[in-house]
Amino acid sequence: MKNDNPVHSVGQLRMEYEHGTLLESDLPMEPLELFDQWMREAINSGQPEPHAMHLSTIDVDGMPAGRIVLLRGYDVRGLTFYTNYSSDKGQQLEANPRAAATFFWPQSERQIRVTGFVTRVDAAESDAYFQSRPRESRLGAWASAQSQVLPNRETLESSMEAMRMKYPSPLDIPRPPQWGGYRIKPIQYEFWQGRRSRLHDRLKYSTNDAGAWTITRLSP
Repeated sequence: MKNDNPVHSVGQLRMEYEHGTLLESDLPMEPLELFDQWMREAINSGQPEPHAMHLSTIDVDGMPAGRIVLLRGYDVRGLTFYTNYSSDKGQQLEANPRAAATFFWPQSERQIRVTGFVTRVDAAESDAYFQSRPRESRLGAWASAQSQVLPNRETLESSMEAMRMKYPSPLDIPRPPQWGGYRIKPIQYEFWQGRRSRLHDRLKYSTNDAGAWTITRLSP
């Protein structure tokens, strides 16, 4: 009998997990300090796209959605990324201002999960970042009605060409009102370090209403 729904095996992922341990005694009291350390090590070690993060949101019907975005800044206020406010993720964040972000650096066998509440970045900060972008990227923010249905590729390219004509000078491209930044204010971080025999290290930071962090170890 013909099988119309074959099962495709992806095989086993082989990893050696030789990058050391993650122990409570080595952890800073503030998770941002460890986040910064791991991010810098990911950049310095040549990880591909070290700033890429998987952003998870929830729509009004409770359906989760995920996509890869780029982290554009982080500090005590939280993690910042930029997008079109009218995009799917923008609408989801306006309706339910909570999000989760995941970073994965396979070469160092590390993962960070961040969960928190989301707010818009103020206009001045969004303006400053927008003006730092390449000219074509700024024009693209005007040309694309992100997440909206397009009849064909030519429509998008025509819109882009119209923007090139409208803004011939890089100095004259303002930030679109529907484009700007969001910031995730973390209430939880989880740091994952790969170990042999699947005995990975998972350390979670959680914050209380007073802003103090507690650290717990999770079973892998």
